[in-house]
Amino acid sequence: MNAAIDVGNTLVKVGVFKKDKMIEQHSFTSLQMLKKRIDLSSFEKLIVASVNQPYDEINDALQLPASTYYLTTNTSLPFFNHYASNSLGIDRIALAAGANKLFPNQNNLIIDMGTCITYDLVNKDNEYIGGAISPGVNMRFKSLHTFTARLPLIPSEPLHEVDIGNTTEDSIMSGVTNGVVGELEYFISKFENKFGDINIILCGGNANFFESKIKATIFAIPQLLLEGLNAILKHNASI
Repeated sequence: MNAAIDVGNTLVKVGVFKKDKMIEQHSFTSLQMLKKRIDLSSFEKLIVASVNQPYDEINDALQLPASTYYLTTNTSLPFFNHYASNSLGIDRIALAAGANKLFPNQNNLIIDMGTCITYDLVNKDNEYIGGAISPGVNMRFKSLHTFTARLPLIPSEPLHEVDIGNTTEDSIMSGVTNGVVGELEYFISKFENKFGDINIILCGGNANFFESKIKATIFAIPQLLLEGLNAILKHNASI
């Protein structure tokens, strides 16, 4: 069995794979909790991705075997990367690999509703084309509060649907959530016009709320990043 570890800003997520199938998924609040609960030495292969915590710190905390793969911008990928710079985020790399694994030889638009909203396109020729980045929902709430004198900081959880706000709080909720829906519809339409048939894949913390608000057919796949890590692990293990 293989393990894919995603060290995020708030949670450490682990996917356990038997061949291509994820058979277990776990979330922990810290690396220490992961080490207490799961014996990482029992896995044949491991891959780790982290967007902010240095890999040497992760290795010190988990005591990972020397054969562990660490996803970087220099890692060999199971698709052709046409990004013009070497700054493509490793989370976006893993999501693209996950979409390419689950929907091979198809146009895939991956929308990650996380801290930022990212849009990434992998085409039917197995090529990563690029995408877009915009502020996430929480970031929009915080910016309205931070850069104005009187607008309150409203909690982003739970999100709720507001058509026309009749309080300041509901007006902010309406403006942010409906603004995101409009943005999503715009980018989906733009990519569909350019590439024709395309799968729309939604993931990230706010995916469930926005899934039902979009007119297009959506594949909501919360575990997409872990699926992508496993695909990258298998690709590198076979080289």
